[in-house]
Amino acid sequence: MIGRIFLAALAAGLLAGVFVSGAQMLKVVPLIHMAEQYEGESPNPAPHSHNSASTDAHHHHGDAWAPGDGFERMAFTVLTNILASVGFGLLLAAGMALRGQLVGWRNGIIWGGCGYLAFSFLPALGLPPELPGMAAGDLAGRQTWWLMTAASSAGGIALILLAPKWAFRVLGAALLIMPHFVGAPHPHEFDSNVPAELAAQYVTASLVTAGLFWLLLGGLVAQFIDRGLSAE
Repeated sequence: MIGRIFLAALAAGLLAGVFVSGAQMLKVVPLIHMAEQYEGESPNPAPHSHNSASTDAHHHHGDAWAPGDGFERMAFTVLTNILASVGFGLLLAAGMALRGQLVGWRNGIIWGGCGYLAFSFLPALGLPPELPGMAAGDLAGRQTWWLMTAASSAGGIALILLAPKWAFRVLGAALLIMPHFVGAPHPHEFDSNVPAELAAQYVTASLVTAGLFWLLLGGLVAQFIDRGLSAE
């Protein structure tokens, strides 16, 4: 079973990672390049990180190593997307395999939709995807809040959909709300030279791309898992 899970996640992650990389090149990456024109002029530049769970092109600041523009940067983005896609595929494949029955690609899309909610949409309610040059809170604090929100959201969705008793479903709903009740870390000042319209376009493009990625990943993982179960 472990081998089947790994192969399903590997195949689905490879395909979904290539797809999301192509989708990023069409809309997300051009917006990042546009924002970089304002980055050096930002009144309060902060270390930048993406909050859409592996579905945004990566950009690095400061003195840390960063891939060069052009092919190197594109190749690094594609590789990172594929690795992240395989990791998320492993989570989906493990959950589907534990059910011990055929899932079907349609139900796989639902699984992918749940992954989108847990790892992209719900965390983005507190920490929307950020362009380079935008004001942002403490990097470590944002990463910690994102991890807490993703884990809490995944657990909450699982309890709501799979728990047999209403008490557990209520607990699941509480887990969905808890991170937003605590609140995400934000900067004290929001000064930025990045136009608000550009930032809004980036949030929309990032979340739409993430949604397509998760739906495709869920469907592919389910398809590959079902093939493995049928062959046994």
